[in-house]
Amino acid sequence: MVSPSTAAPASTPPYARVKQFLKDGLAAGRWAPGALMPSESELVAQFGVSRMTVNRALRELQADGLVQRTQGVGTFAAPLHRLAAPLAIRDLHEELVERGQQHTTEVQLCREERAPAALAARLGLKAGARVFHVLLLHRCNGVPLQCEDRYVVPAWAPDFLDTDFQTTTPTHLLLQRVPQWEGQYSIEAAAPTEQEARLLQVAPGDPCLVVVRRTESRGRPITLARLVHPGQRYTIEGRFKP
Repeated sequence: MVSPSTAAPASTPPYARVKQFLKDGLAAGRWAPGALMPSESELVAQFGVSRMTVNRALRELQADGLVQRTQGVGTFAAPLHRLAAPLAIRDLHEELVERGQQHTTEVQLCREERAPAALAARLGLKAGARVFHVLLLHRCNGVPLQCEDRYVVPAWAPDFLDTDFQTTTPTHLLLQRVPQWEGQYSIEAAAPTEQEARLLQVAPGDPCLVVVRRTESRGRPITLARLVHPGQRYTIEGRFKP
């Protein structure tokens, strides 16, 4: 067994140490393309961390296109010819904290509603079915960064509305509750609604980056979110390997 790298500083999050160890091994050719990599259980024992921590590291490596995962089989080094540039589902709070920035949330709305036909269809529900609806304003170091308008299928998280969204995010909660996420998303430059402009403290006609994301598990919809960011304050970045 290869020992965990000791080069990472003590302040490095546990999942990042696991991720960097595997990235270093892939770069060094320790696992050839298509080769079976260490299992979650092996990494848990090797690093002395939780399975959730290891799962996050592997999930991010998969999003980066460096590994392929097959349920019940294992994790494999990705083929060298594979080109991947997916948009990973990440928790905004974790992203900001990793950068040394302060994240705060203001809850504008948190309630149960009846889904109109168009919304119900996107969430795999019947028209008029119950849905959970939250509207949150996320700030970075006190500056409005994201307006999150989200609908959630109650079956996945029955206590969703009881959550304190000033101390956790819907993404963090749902990633813990629901395994094997998949999603579709669209990104466009668009003007905010009147309410979004007011919350984000921008002019009604200012360009914003709007991400509409629908996620599911095993073909069953989980949540539909509209994430609006002031264009001059937010950039989507990604990486890919040919």
